Amino acid sequence: MTTSLAVGTALEAERQAYPIRFPENELEYDQDEEWCEVYLQGRWHRIRLHDYAEIYRVEGLYEHLFTSVLRCCSPKMVVGLFAEVLRDWPQAPTELSVLDLGAGNGMVGEELRRLGVRSLVGADIIPEAAEAARRDRPGLYDAYVVADMCRLSAADAQRLLARRPNTLVTVAALGFADIPPRAFATAFNLISTPGWLAFNIKETFINGGDQSGFCRLLRDMAEHGIIQTQAYRRYNHRFSIAGKPLSYVAVVARKLRDVPRSLVDDVR
Repeated sequence: MTTSLAVGTALEAERQAYPIRFPENELEYDQDEEWCEVYLQGRWHRIRLHDYAEIYRVEGLYEHLFTSVLRCCSPKMVVGLFAEVLRDWPQAPTELSVLDLGAGNGMVGEELRRLGVRSLVGADIIPEAAEAARRDRPGLYDAYVVADMCRLSAADAQRLLARRPNTLVTVAALGFADIPPRAFATAFNLISTPGWLAFNIKETFINGGDQSGFCRLLRDMAEHGIIQTQAYRRYNHRFSIAGKPLSYVAVVARKLRDVPRSLVDDVR
């Protein structure tokens, strides 16, 4: 049984609002099992919130669901924290060449362009993300590569390296099954040294209760002098479908060297 919920403030005028309803609030779902029903073309469709391919196919649905209804603020939070750190360094945003990992339909890329980033390449594992970025934000990315970072081909690696990235940004994509630790490490090693890393991750993935391998990988990267953390901020990423805040941390770090193969092989 489901219940209709208010969908919050109106979207931008050019975007269509979609009626959405969630399961009863007393039912508990893990974050990667959350679902909703969306009224499309005359009937209700059940969609799992991590079914990004299905969500990206509907123009404006991602922003409506995650930003307007569930109040996701992570694109602004992570890029904003990165901007704060950059003010203490003799490096302008215009000097950054960013690899946006898990780029989706370009919400993070849009924030990076607002920051002043001139060179921007997107990467995602699903073609629907690239199609949505081209549809919703044409011309935002200098290139957009659809690839599995765990099985990155030489051709795709060259496309990602073509603009000599010195910054890796990944927002709302780490943990669960979206971007595994091995994929993250592969993307990290594509950026130059020294370089920049800005990301967010659910707090439970780095506080010892992690089952994904990220806790160990990030700890090892810090202990082995691979990264040097410049900023760490805990915040509410969004609300769950039951209305509970989901605590994430945003991190900005300097890349000091590549992740060695031994550490990559050590994580799942």
